[in-house]
Amino acid sequence: FLFIPPPPLIHIFWSGCLQSLMCFIFCSDSPGEQKCDLHRLEDGPPLEAELTRDQALQYYRTMQTVRRMELKADQLYKQKIIRGFCHLYDGQEACAVGIEAAITPSDHLITSYRAHGYTYTRGVSVKAILAELTGRKGGVAKGKGGSMHMYGHHFYGGNGIVGAQVPLGAGIALACQYQGNNQICVTLYGDGAANQGQLFESFNMAALWKLPCIFICENNKYGMGTSVERASACTDYYKRGDYIPGIKVDGMDVLCVREATKFAADYCRAGKGPIVMELETYRYHGHSMSDPGVSYRTREEIQEVRSKSDPISLLKDRMLSSNMASVEELKEIDIAIRKEVEDAAQFATLDPEPSLEELCSHIYQNSPPLEVRGTHPWAKLKSSY
Repeated sequence: FLFIPPPPLIHIFWSGCLQSLMCFIFCSDSPGEQKCDLHRLEDGPPLEAELTRDQALQYYRTMQTVRRMELKADQLYKQKIIRGFCHLYDGQEACAVGIEAAITPSDHLITSYRAHGYTYTRGVSVKAILAELTGRKGGVAKGKGGSMHMYGHHFYGGNGIVGAQVPLGAGIALACQYQGNNQICVTLYGDGAANQGQLFESFNMAALWKLPCIFICENNKYGMGTSVERASACTDYYKRGDYIPGIKVDGMDVLCVREATKFAADYCRAGKGPIVMELETYRYHGHSMSDPGVSYRTREEIQEVRSKSDPISLLKDRMLSSNMASVEELKEIDIAIRKEVEDAAQFATLDPEPSLEELCSHIYQNSPPLEVRGTHPWAKLKSSY
């Protein structure tokens, strides 16, 4: 092994193997990193985060894929190939990638209608996501769910009703506890949903029964077209659980999100009950594609976040400054991602729409076919499974 004396706050270890392994430990007082704010907790996430080269490249690749996918969805929507509601996730990629890095595929996750990023991190391909957005047979929900209703392995959507997924997440956590499988449920909602009464009912039940649920508020500063200051008397969303412990996290830093989620997951698995996390993040697009996003905030504000706090740029700069990867290597990854997204978009444009006979399939599981009323009283369709 060759040891190179580390620069301040970064410890670098090299191995002379054919496939070199680089491990970096970033301290909480490194540039761009902050300690988490705590509520009803004596100790919080660790102040150091270990990052290997393989992990860094994986996080970069996943965040870039989500970013490119969402930009392509924006383009397809403006071309009227995607119709209806469409809520994009670009700017918030560190949340999805950091959370996924801290839990296991057997853990459960449910989120709101801004779901494309989590659909991808839960294992659904870009092709199946874009095809779902365009309403095609090859979509993850056979083209019948659209932007807000995508599902995957241990992933329960994509839910269109504001805050309605939170009690569902508590129910999934109850199932985990009942089955005794050491699994947890990550239940996500936005700052706009944080004032919903059903959240507090879910908090109460989860605390009473000590359910293994991580309630995560993705605070992107604006609920639809309203800033959090105008909508919430208290904007400390990590304290909203009151009797439930909480953590406030930099949601633009993938390592901060990962370490905080690991801490929260360990807390839940230890049988201590639920925990609330607030991820401070930012969305670059408007609330949905029908919202230009600049009537209630300035273009300068968006540009400032892009230039100072972009989650992909933060990770990229960290990798380059630590000699974890080269500019050329990252460019090759970017080119490959662009091609993957372009190929997926072509598939989503050319793939056929589901046939009329398929419209009533999968209404119930393992049930006999039944008649379903169509758009007219005299139009009858047969269900199937």
